[in-house]
Amino acid sequence: MQHGRYRFIVGFLVAPLALYAIFVIWPFIQAIYYSFTDWTGLSPDFKMVGFANYTRMLDDDIFWKSLRHSLVFALLLPLVTLSLALFFAFMLNVGGRRRKGAAITGVRGSGFYKIAYFFPQVLSIAIVALLFQFAYNPNDGVINGSLQAIGLGSVQPDWLGDPNLALWCVMSVLLWSTVGFFVVLFSAGMASIPKDFYEAALLDGASRFTTFFKITLPLLWDTVQSGWVYMGILSLGAEAFAAVQIMTVGPGGPDYSTTVLPLYVYQSAFRDANAAYATTIGVALLVVTLLFAAIVMRLGRRERLEY
Repeated sequence: MQHGRYRFIVGFLVAPLALYAIFVIWPFIQAIYYSFTDWTGLSPDFKMVGFANYTRMLDDDIFWKSLRHSLVFALLLPLVTLSLALFFAFMLNVGGRRRKGAAITGVRGSGFYKIAYFFPQVLSIAIVALLFQFAYNPNDGVINGSLQAIGLGSVQPDWLGDPNLALWCVMSVLLWSTVGFFVVLFSAGMASIPKDFYEAALLDGASRFTTFFKITLPLLWDTVQSGWVYMGILSLGAEAFAAVQIMTVGPGGPDYSTTVLPLYVYQSAFRDANAAYATTIGVALLVVTLLFAAIVMRLGRRERLEY
C-alpha cells in the first residue's frame, strides 16, 4: 500500500495546484508588478514609476475614507451577523420550552423559521440591493411609507442621501442578506451536539444562558471562527462592493460617505482609467484582508474539543 504513495498524491495535486497558481497566485503577482507602473489599463505601453503610486495612495483622502469604511464593515458586520445567527440558531434548536418526553427542544415551527431565515440566500446580492434601494426611497419607498402610515409622517429620512445614515443603511442590507446562511450553518452544528450534554447541565441547575456559553459556543467555536473569517472577507470584498455600487448615489456617496476599498479599486480602474493606481489600492486591500484573517485565526485559537 505504501509503494508509489507519494507519486499518487503528487499526481492528483499537480493539476489543481497548477490551476490555483495560474488563476489565483499569478494575478496577485501581476497586480503587485503593475502597482509599480503608470499603466492606464487602456494601452500596452507603460513604464516603471517605483513607489509613486503608493506615495499617492498614502496622501489620498478618499483612500483613507474607503479604508475606514471597509474596516467598519469588517469589524462590525461579522460581529452583529454571527451574534444574531448564534442567538436565532440556539433558539431554534435548544431554546424551546420543555415538552413531554424531551428535555431539550427548539421553538415550535423551527423548520419553517429556518426556511424563512435562509430565503435571502436564494436571491443574489444585486437583487437584494435593488429591492432595498426602492425601499429606502425617501418619496415613495416602503420604509418612509410605513412611518407615515403609523403617524410618523414628520420623520421621513433621506436614508441613502444622508451621509450620516447611508453607510449604516447599506450595512443593514448586508446583515439581512447574510444572517440566514449562518443560522442554518450553526443549526446544523448544534444538531450534532449530543442532547445528553444539555440534559445533564439542566439537571444540575444550569440556565439556558449558561448552557449556551459553556456547551454550545465552545463546541461550535471552529465553525464560528471560520464564519468570522468568511464574513470578514465578504465585508471587504464582493458583497460590500455590490451593495454600495447598486444602492448608493455616485456610487459611493454622498460625499464619499459609503465608498469602500473594492469600489474605489473599480472606479480608479474603469472610471478614471488608472489601472496602476487601482492595483495599488488592490494590494492594500489584499494586505488588510490577510491581516484580518490572521488576527481572527490567532485570537480565536482554542484547544479543539471533541465529543
